[in-house]
Amino acid sequence: MPRLTVQILVGLAILGVVSFWFVPPIAQPQWYHDFGDKRSLLGIPNFWNVISNLPFLFVGGWGIGYLLSDGAKAGLPDFVERWLFLFLFAAVALTGVGSAYYHWEPNNDRLVWDRLPLAMMFMALFAIIIAERVSRRIGVLLFMPLVVLGAATVFYWHLTELWGRGDLRPYLLGQLYPVVAIPILLWLGPATYTRTENLYIAIGWYAGAKLSEFLDKEIYSVGHIVSGHTLKHIGAAVSCYMVLSWIRQRRLVGNAAFEMDH
Repeated sequence: MPRLTVQILVGLAILGVVSFWFVPPIAQPQWYHDFGDKRSLLGIPNFWNVISNLPFLFVGGWGIGYLLSDGAKAGLPDFVERWLFLFLFAAVALTGVGSAYYHWEPNNDRLVWDRLPLAMMFMALFAIIIAERVSRRIGVLLFMPLVVLGAATVFYWHLTELWGRGDLRPYLLGQLYPVVAIPILLWLGPATYTRTENLYIAIGWYAGAKLSEFLDKEIYSVGHIVSGHTLKHIGAAVSCYMVLSWIRQRRLVGNAAFEMDH
């Protein structure tokens, strides 16, 4: 196991937990629900922010179909690994459902179902990358605890909102940590499979999606054609597709046999 990689990841985790002593609880700001494009069409409120979640359903369904096919064995020779990816793409599909449900009528209660599959998807991908770059055994063992932890951060946030003292800190940490840790793992960890460039492209698309989300109203103000949040959904779905393209195109490095641990 690459010791430096593990030390960096543990250090980042400790730093994130310690930050709770210095950063006060963060309640969900209500302006978050005020998106730039509120147009209705075909009886669907916030039409473009709702309908732009269809790519998540498409990519998630494509991923599930591929993983259940015989062709998946070339890029996924390990049976357990195929199940991890199956969960990941099920979460991608559910992200589309949850996000569409939220954008139909944006509020805190509906936001739970937007964030829940997203949090689990991030943690699932994080565990998968650990299995590929650090240790297959550790990645598999951490998979469900990390997924449950991701879900717990969403429920914790929602409960604190109901208690009148909203606290987004665990959820934000659960989102930020994999975003920082995954590129570090790709950079420092030895590759088990080829086509790592697909993952770097996925990171690039996701970064662009987050930038579009931040510039939601500014982008919409240019001609009132499309909003930044709508583009965010499309860019994030393309990012998920690049993960799918990775497992469809990759092969074991050096044609080596898959090791239970590496």
